[in-house]
Amino acid sequence: MATLSASASSSASPPWLNPNPNPNPNSNPGPNFLPDQSQTLDFDSLMASQSQSPPHHSPTAASPGSSSAAAAAPAELTSLLHVSFNQDQACFAAATDNGFRIYNCDPFRELFRREFDGGGIGHVEMLFRCNILALVGGGSHPQYPPNKVMIWDDHQGRCIGELSFRAPVRGVRLRRDRIVVVVEQKIFVYNFADLKLLHQIETVANPKGLCAVSHSSDYLVLACPGLVKGQIRVEHYAQKKTKFIPAHDSRIACFALTLDGQLIATASCKGTLIRIFDTDSGTLLQEVRRGANVAEIFSLAFSSAAQWLAVSSDKGTVHVFSLKVNSNVPDHEKSQHSSSSDAAITPSSPSSSSRSFIKFKGVLPKYFSSEWSVAKFHLNEGSHYTVAFGLQKNTVVILGMDGSFYRCQFDPGHGGEMTQLEYHNFLKPESS
Repeated sequence: MATLSASASSSASPPWLNPNPNPNPNSNPGPNFLPDQSQTLDFDSLMASQSQSPPHHSPTAASPGSSSAAAAAPAELTSLLHVSFNQDQACFAAATDNGFRIYNCDPFRELFRREFDGGGIGHVEMLFRCNILALVGGGSHPQYPPNKVMIWDDHQGRCIGELSFRAPVRGVRLRRDRIVVVVEQKIFVYNFADLKLLHQIETVANPKGLCAVSHSSDYLVLACPGLVKGQIRVEHYAQKKTKFIPAHDSRIACFALTLDGQLIATASCKGTLIRIFDTDSGTLLQEVRRGANVAEIFSLAFSSAAQWLAVSSDKGTVHVFSLKVNSNVPDHEKSQHSSSSDAAITPSSPSSSSRSFIKFKGVLPKYFSSEWSVAKFHLNEGSHYTVAFGLQKNTVVILGMDGSFYRCQFDPGHGGEMTQLEYHNFLKPESS
């Protein structure tokens, strides 16, 4: 059961500004959002009214190469405990055994870091580009108890609230209006403005902390494991509707929502097939094949307009699939991408061969009639990678638990191996 710390519960209102000042979750975002990035909050604008904040380094000032203490390289090698993208995939956060770091994806650069005296952070969750983050202690010497979610205000350089639980926290998801906390067999949903508990959901054992939340201001959708193996539970809060989707026969390994929560991609512990469902009806819309051999799926990611789906696994390959279910893409773009993706997955032999393939599709084993990836990028097999789509067209960003950062580009027309555009090791200082 969650409890509030004294600092978070001693007054009627929290010490931070409400990220969603309008209580209606289906309303348009407030003026704190940058006009050219509809889903991005400005670090400075959100907390500008807190004149009593103590002097503190600007988040962007503590970048590599600056004179701040954060720029100094640690004496021993830093261990990476967790990486995650922010909600619009423009930034990512790295939790380490001595603090956390925030990076920009394009262009790649470290925005700031916070290091504690030997205290580890097991999970850090961003809220777009806001100065409010959620921290969970981790590593051999946790900075905070692993059963607490600490609300960190980087302008004040301290925690301004906490949520306590009877079990270790497995995951945290943030929206402008909600904080979602995952423990082993339960999910808690809180109102962001006052940390009031709104909903509790029971799940099957969920040691990986699987949970996905939509980030469009118009739809509040939450997906989590159900109470049955292979089942996905989807909560449509605006409609006050719960949908159970029997996604797989075996245990759920990974899933992801589109920004608006209308589509969900799921993978089981077998890791051979990825399925895309409509979250409202539970209808299976598309099925794509990663491979024939069992694999552990590490991450799934939709492109912003749901034209593409990226998948990373322990096989050391990142796949990009073309989606036929992208309902929010303008007609001219849809036809263009659909023709490009068809060219990518159709055999390069004459059209008669393609027609012959379709003719025998009903009698061939399912493996041969599967939809395969348009493009792929090969990495080290066995390493853990997280993938997202970049800001530039047809690009993906890949984060490795070894500190590797890749930015790659794929050809939607010809497919094949992606082109590596950029590589960095974000755990090591860049050479000048």
